[in-house]
Amino acid sequence: MKLAVLGAGAWGTAISISLATRHAVSLWARDAAVAEELTATRVNLRYLPDAKLPAQVAISARFEEVIDGCEIVLVATPTAGLRAALRQIATARVQVPVVWLCKGFEGGTAQLPHEIAAAELPDSTPRAALSGPSFAQEVARGLPTALTLASNDGDFAARTARELHAQSLRIYSSDDLPGVEVAGAVKNVMAIASGISDGLGLGANARAALITRGLAEITRLGLKLGGRMETFMGLTGVGDLILTATGDLSRNRRVGLKLAQGIKTDAILHELGHVAEGVHTAREVIRLAIALSIEMPITYAVCRVLDQSVSPAEAVKELLRRDPKAEY
Repeated sequence: MKLAVLGAGAWGTAISISLATRHAVSLWARDAAVAEELTATRVNLRYLPDAKLPAQVAISARFEEVIDGCEIVLVATPTAGLRAALRQIATARVQVPVVWLCKGFEGGTAQLPHEIAAAELPDSTPRAALSGPSFAQEVARGLPTALTLASNDGDFAARTARELHAQSLRIYSSDDLPGVEVAGAVKNVMAIASGISDGLGLGANARAALITRGLAEITRLGLKLGGRMETFMGLTGVGDLILTATGDLSRNRRVGLKLAQGIKTDAILHELGHVAEGVHTAREVIRLAIALSIEMPITYAVCRVLDQSVSPAEAVKELLRRDPKAEY
C-alpha cells in the first residue's frame, strides 16, 4: 500500500520507519527546510537523532504530493494540530481513510480527536485512532510494540489493523473509539502525577497507588463519555498508563519530575522542546469532570500544580487528607 504520514515529529518519523518495512511511505514535513534536511541526512536530528529513515520513505513539504495516490493517511501531529491537518485533507477532496495518532483533548473545546474529525471530514470518510503503549524511540528502533486501532466501524478497524500490522508492530482492532481516546488522553495527566510523586521521593508504594487510582479516574470519565470497561483494562488503558507513568522516555512524566523540583510549567515546556499533551489535557479534563459531576481528585491536583496555585508537596498532602471511602 501507499501510505501518507502527516507530521515529521517523533511519532511521524517513527511510524514511517516502522511501516516502511511493508509499505511505500510518504512523509509530510510542514517546513520545507525540515523536509530538505530529512531528505539529505535521513535523520530527524531534533526528535529522533538515533534513528535513520530508510530510503523507501519519500519526504516532502508539498502536501498534495504526499497524499497523491495514497490509500491511507496517518496524521501524526499533536492534538493541537489535528484540526488543521484534517481541514487540509478535506480541502484536497481525497477519498481516503484517515487514521490519527495523537492522544489528548483539544484545548479550548475539550473535544476528543474523533469529535474533531466528525466536524472536519466528510461523513463518508473512514476514520480511526491508533493508540497504545508506545515510545516513538522504541518503535523507530524496531522494538516489539503492541497498539490498538479503534474505529466506530469495527470491520474497518479490523481490516486496517491487518494492513498496518508490521514486523515488530502488532496491531489489535477495537470498535470502542471513545474509550480508546479517553484512555490515551487522560493517562498523560496521570503520568505527570506519577512524575511529581517520584520527584518528591514518595516511593514505589505511592506510585502504585497513583497509577491505580488514576486508572479509576480515567475509567469514570471514559464510561461517562461512551467507552467500555474492558477498554480501560487493555493496551490503551492500563497498558499505556503503566508505560507513560513509569517510563523514563515519557515526556509527561518528565514534566512531573521537573514540577517536583519547583520549576515553573512554562520553563519546563520550553526546556522540553516537545509537546507534553498532559499539560493541556489536564485543564480540559477537569472542565469536563466538573460539567459531568465526575470526581477526579488526582487530575484536579495536577491542574493546581501546573497553574502554580499549590506546591507539589501541598497537593500531595491535600490528596492524603481526603476522607476514607469505599474503593469501588
